[in-house]
Amino acid sequence: MKLSISHDTAYYYEDQVRASIQYLRLTPQESPRQRVLGWQLDLPRPAQVQVDPYGNILHVLTLDEPHDTIRIHASGQVDIDEACEAERYDGSPLPFLRSTHLTQADQALRQFALRNVGEQRDRAALGNLMLALREHMAYTPGSTHVESTAAEAFAGCAGVCQDHTHAFLACLRTLGIPARYVSGYLFTDDCGHVASHAWAEAWLNGAWYSFDITNRLNKPERHLKLAVGMDYLDACPVRGMRRGGGYEKMHAHVIVSPAEIQIVQQQQQ
Repeated sequence: MKLSISHDTAYYYEDQVRASIQYLRLTPQESPRQRVLGWQLDLPRPAQVQVDPYGNILHVLTLDEPHDTIRIHASGQVDIDEACEAERYDGSPLPFLRSTHLTQADQALRQFALRNVGEQRDRAALGNLMLALREHMAYTPGSTHVESTAAEAFAGCAGVCQDHTHAFLACLRTLGIPARYVSGYLFTDDCGHVASHAWAEAWLNGAWYSFDITNRLNKPERHLKLAVGMDYLDACPVRGMRRGGGYEKMHAHVIVSPAEIQIVQQQQQ
Protein backbone atom coordinates (compact mmCIF):
# COMPACT_ATOMS: atom_id res chain seq x y z
CA MET A 1 0.00 0.00 0.00
CA LYS A 2 1.32 3.42 -0.97
CA LEU A 3 0.59 6.07 1.65
CA SER A 4 0.75 9.82 1.25
CA ILE A 5 1.49 11.93 4.34
CA SER A 6 0.96 15.60 5.10
CA HIS A 7 1.92 16.61 8.65
CA ASP A 8 1.76 20.23 9.83
CA THR A 9 2.98 21.32 13.27
CA ALA A 10 2.78 24.91 14.49
CA TYR A 11 3.83 26.50 17.77
CA TYR A 12 2.47 29.87 18.86
CA TYR A 13 3.95 31.78 21.80
CA GLU A 14 2.50 34.44 24.03
CA ASP A 15 5.76 36.44 24.04
CA GLN A 16 8.89 36.46 21.94
CA VAL A 17 11.04 33.37 22.29
CA ARG A 18 14.68 34.45 22.57
CA ALA A 19 16.05 31.15 21.22
CA SER A 20 14.81 27.60 20.69
CA ILE A 21 15.95 24.20 19.53
CA GLN A 22 13.69 21.51 18.07
CA TYR A 23 14.55 17.83 17.69
CA LEU A 24 12.62 16.44 14.74
CA ARG A 25 12.13 12.74 14.08
CA LEU A 26 9.85 13.28 11.12
CA THR A 27 11.69 11.37 8.39
CA PRO A 28 11.03 7.65 7.81
CA GLN A 29 13.83 5.25 6.96
CA GLU A 30 14.06 2.61 4.27
CA SER A 31 13.49 -0.94 5.53
CA PRO A 32 12.29 -4.28 4.15
CA ARG A 33 8.81 -3.17 5.19
CA GLN A 34 8.70 0.38 3.86
CA ARG A 35 10.16 2.06 0.77
CA VAL A 36 10.37 5.84 0.82
CA LEU A 37 9.24 7.13 -2.58
CA GLY A 38 9.77 10.77 -1.70
CA TRP A 39 9.97 12.85 1.49
CA GLN A 40 10.65 16.44 2.44
CA LEU A 41 10.70 18.74 5.44
CA ASP A 42 9.76 22.40 5.12
CA LEU A 43 11.42 24.28 7.99
CA PRO A 44 12.01 27.93 8.95
CA ARG A 45 15.70 27.41 8.22
CA PRO A 46 18.05 24.52 7.35
CA ALA A 47 18.54 21.97 10.12
CA GLN A 48 21.47 19.78 11.07
CA VAL A 49 20.87 16.14 10.07
CA GLN A 50 22.23 13.23 12.09
CA VAL A 51 21.39 9.71 13.22
CA ASP A 52 20.43 9.32 16.88
CA PRO A 53 21.52 6.42 19.15
CA TYR A 54 18.48 4.35 18.08
CA GLY A 55 19.17 4.73 14.38
CA ASN A 56 16.48 7.33 13.74
CA ILE A 57 16.97 10.20 11.29
CA LEU A 58 17.15 13.30 13.47
CA HIS A 59 16.93 16.92 12.31
CA VAL A 60 18.09 19.54 14.83
CA LEU A 61 16.46 22.90 14.14
CA THR A 62 18.08 25.83 15.94
CA LEU A 63 16.51 29.31 15.95
CA ASP A 64 18.79 31.89 17.54
CA GLU A 65 16.80 35.01 16.68
CA PRO A 66 13.59 36.12 18.50
CA HIS A 67 10.40 34.50 17.20
CA ASP A 68 6.80 34.00 18.26
CA THR A 69 5.84 31.13 15.93
CA ILE A 70 7.43 27.96 14.53
CA ARG A 71 5.91 26.12 11.58
CA ILE A 72 7.07 22.68 10.48
CA HIS A 73 5.70 20.68 7.55
CA ALA A 74 6.57 17.08 6.66
CA SER A 75 5.23 15.38 3.56
CA GLY A 76 5.93 12.48 1.28
CA GLN A 77 4.94 9.07 0.02
CA VAL A 78 5.94 5.65 1.32
CA ASP A 79 5.20 2.21 -0.09
CA ILE A 80 4.28 -0.26 2.69
CA ASP A 81 4.83 -4.00 2.18
CA GLU A 82 1.70 -5.36 3.84
CA ALA A 83 3.04 -8.93 3.75
CA CYS A 84 6.08 -8.10 5.90
CA GLU A 85 5.14 -8.97 9.49
CA ALA A 86 8.55 -8.62 11.16
CA GLU A 87 11.80 -6.72 10.76
CA ARG A 88 15.25 -8.24 11.20
CA TYR A 89 17.79 -6.29 13.20
CA ASP A 90 21.59 -6.48 13.18
CA GLY A 91 22.12 -4.82 16.56
CA SER A 92 21.56 -6.17 20.04
CA PRO A 93 18.00 -5.97 21.40
CA LEU A 94 19.23 -6.14 25.01
CA PRO A 95 19.20 -2.34 25.62
CA PHE A 96 15.43 -2.49 25.14
CA LEU A 97 15.09 -4.55 28.31
CA ARG A 98 15.85 -1.45 30.36
CA SER A 99 12.95 0.37 31.95
CA THR A 100 12.58 4.14 31.93
CA HIS A 101 10.65 6.53 34.15
CA LEU A 102 7.68 6.35 31.77
CA THR A 103 7.78 2.55 31.42
CA GLN A 104 8.65 1.40 34.94
CA ALA A 105 6.43 -1.54 35.93
CA ASP A 106 4.90 -1.45 39.40
CA GLN A 107 3.52 -4.49 41.23
CA ALA A 108 0.13 -4.20 39.52
CA LEU A 109 1.67 -4.25 36.03
CA ARG A 110 4.02 -7.12 36.88
CA GLN A 111 1.16 -9.23 38.20
CA PHE A 112 -0.99 -8.35 35.18
CA ALA A 113 1.77 -9.43 32.79
CA LEU A 114 2.36 -12.75 34.52
CA ARG A 115 -1.34 -13.48 34.81
CA ASN A 116 -1.99 -12.95 31.09
CA VAL A 117 1.19 -14.50 29.67
CA GLY A 118 2.17 -17.20 32.13
CA GLU A 119 5.18 -19.21 31.04
CA GLN A 120 4.70 -18.55 27.33
CA ARG A 121 6.93 -16.09 25.50
CA ASP A 122 5.60 -16.31 21.96
CA ARG A 123 3.58 -14.11 19.62
CA ALA A 124 0.26 -15.66 20.57
CA ALA A 125 0.87 -15.02 24.27
CA LEU A 126 1.82 -11.43 23.61
CA GLY A 127 -1.29 -11.03 21.50
CA ASN A 128 -3.39 -12.19 24.43
CA LEU A 129 -1.59 -9.71 26.67
CA MET A 130 -2.29 -6.94 24.17
CA LEU A 131 -6.01 -7.72 24.14
CA ALA A 132 -6.21 -7.94 27.93
CA LEU A 133 -4.37 -4.65 28.34
CA ARG A 134 -6.62 -2.89 25.84
CA GLU A 135 -9.67 -4.27 27.66
CA HIS A 136 -8.32 -2.93 30.94
CA MET A 137 -7.37 0.52 29.57
CA ALA A 138 -10.16 2.29 27.69
CA TYR A 139 -9.16 4.67 24.91
CA THR A 140 -9.97 7.99 26.56
CA PRO A 141 -8.41 11.18 25.14
CA GLY A 142 -7.72 13.73 27.86
CA SER A 143 -7.50 11.15 30.65
CA THR A 144 -3.69 11.41 30.76
CA HIS A 145 -0.99 13.89 29.79
CA VAL A 146 2.34 13.63 28.00
CA GLU A 147 4.24 12.96 31.25
CA SER A 148 1.89 10.22 32.55
CA THR A 149 3.69 6.99 33.38
CA ALA A 150 2.63 3.48 32.43
CA ALA A 151 1.75 2.71 36.06
CA GLU A 152 -0.39 5.85 36.39
CA ALA A 153 -2.33 5.20 33.19
CA PHE A 154 -2.78 1.52 34.07
CA ALA A 155 -4.10 2.42 37.53
CA GLY A 156 -6.54 4.86 35.94
CA CYS A 157 -7.73 2.20 33.47
CA ALA A 158 -7.62 4.74 30.64
CA GLY A 159 -5.28 6.43 28.20
CA VAL A 160 -4.35 7.00 24.57
CA CYS A 161 -1.93 5.21 22.23
CA GLN A 162 1.11 6.55 24.08
CA ASP A 163 -0.18 5.15 27.39
CA HIS A 164 -1.21 1.81 25.90
CA THR A 165 2.26 1.45 24.40
CA HIS A 166 4.07 2.42 27.61
CA ALA A 167 2.05 -0.08 29.66
CA PHE A 168 2.72 -2.85 27.12
CA LEU A 169 6.46 -2.09 27.15
CA ALA A 170 6.45 -2.17 30.95
CA CYS A 171 4.81 -5.61 30.92
CA LEU A 172 7.15 -7.08 28.31
CA ARG A 173 10.33 -5.80 29.89
CA THR A 174 9.37 -7.19 33.28
CA LEU A 175 8.85 -10.55 31.51
CA GLY A 176 12.38 -10.37 30.08
CA ILE A 177 11.27 -9.56 26.52
CA PRO A 178 13.04 -6.65 24.77
CA ALA A 179 10.47 -4.13 23.59
CA ARG A 180 10.60 -0.67 22.05
CA TYR A 181 8.34 2.31 21.44
CA VAL A 182 7.42 3.22 17.85
CA SER A 183 6.07 6.53 16.56
CA GLY A 184 4.58 6.97 13.13
CA TYR A 185 1.39 7.19 11.14
CA LEU A 186 -1.60 4.92 10.67
CA PHE A 187 -4.05 4.90 7.78
CA THR A 188 -7.63 3.86 8.61
CA ASP A 189 -11.00 4.20 6.90
CA ASP A 190 -12.25 6.08 9.96
CA CYS A 191 -11.95 9.81 9.19
CA GLY A 192 -12.21 10.55 12.92
CA HIS A 193 -9.13 8.52 13.78
CA VAL A 194 -5.96 10.34 14.83
CA ALA A 195 -3.45 9.61 12.05
CA SER A 196 -0.34 10.30 14.15
CA HIS A 197 0.12 7.13 16.13
CA ALA A 198 2.26 5.03 18.49
CA TRP A 199 2.64 1.29 18.95
CA ALA A 200 5.14 -1.25 20.31
CA GLU A 201 7.60 -3.74 18.87
CA ALA A 202 8.66 -6.90 20.70
CA TRP A 203 11.78 -8.97 20.05
CA LEU A 204 10.77 -12.54 19.22
CA ASN A 205 12.72 -15.21 17.33
CA GLY A 206 15.38 -12.80 16.14
CA ALA A 207 13.08 -10.09 14.77
CA TRP A 208 10.87 -7.17 15.81
CA TYR A 209 7.13 -7.84 15.75
CA SER A 210 4.57 -5.03 15.96
CA PHE A 211 1.74 -4.77 18.48
CA ASP A 212 -0.72 -1.90 18.11
CA ILE A 213 -2.46 -2.09 21.47
CA THR A 214 -4.90 0.76 20.85
CA ASN A 215 -6.31 -0.88 17.71
CA ARG A 216 -5.77 -4.49 18.85
CA LEU A 217 -3.54 -5.28 15.86
CA ASN A 218 -0.41 -7.42 15.68
CA LYS A 219 0.12 -7.03 11.95
CA PRO A 220 1.33 -3.57 10.80
CA GLU A 221 -0.39 -3.48 7.40
CA ARG A 222 -1.12 0.26 7.36
CA HIS A 223 1.51 1.54 9.77
CA LEU A 224 4.28 3.87 8.63
CA LYS A 225 7.21 3.95 11.07
CA LEU A 226 9.03 7.20 11.82
CA ALA A 227 11.19 6.46 14.87
CA VAL A 228 11.86 4.00 17.68
CA GLY A 229 13.16 4.35 21.22
CA MET A 230 12.86 3.29 24.84
CA ASP A 231 9.71 5.40 25.26
CA TYR A 232 7.83 8.42 23.91
CA LEU A 233 10.63 10.84 24.73
CA ASP A 234 13.08 8.99 22.46
CA ALA A 235 10.75 8.66 19.48
CA CYS A 236 8.28 11.56 19.52
CA PRO A 237 8.15 13.41 16.16
CA VAL A 238 8.82 16.87 17.63
CA ARG A 239 10.48 17.74 20.92
CA GLY A 240 12.12 21.01 21.85
CA MET A 241 13.46 23.50 24.35
CA ARG A 242 13.24 27.30 24.43
CA ARG A 243 14.18 30.41 26.34
CA GLY A 244 11.29 32.76 26.96
CA GLY A 245 8.00 32.86 25.10
CA GLY A 246 5.57 32.50 28.00
CA TYR A 247 2.43 30.48 27.26
CA GLU A 248 2.74 28.04 24.35
CA LYS A 249 -0.01 26.78 22.06
CA MET A 250 0.66 23.87 19.71
CA HIS A 251 -1.45 22.86 16.73
CA ALA A 252 -0.85 19.68 14.72
CA HIS A 253 -2.71 18.40 11.68
CA VAL A 254 -1.96 15.09 9.95
CA ILE A 255 -3.50 13.64 6.79
CA VAL A 256 -2.72 10.04 5.84
CA SER A 257 -4.28 8.72 2.64
CA PRO A 258 -3.64 6.19 -0.12
CA ALA A 259 -1.19 7.86 -2.50
CA GLU A 260 -3.27 7.13 -5.60
CA ILE A 261 -6.31 8.92 -4.12
CA GLN A 262 -4.35 12.02 -3.19
CA ILE A 263 -2.75 12.22 -6.63
CA VAL A 264 -6.20 12.17 -8.28
CA GLN A 265 -7.47 14.87 -5.93
CA GLN A 266 -4.50 17.10 -6.73
CA GLN A 267 -5.07 16.70 -10.47
CA GLN A 268 -8.71 17.71 -10.13
CA GLN A 269 -7.91 20.94 -8.27
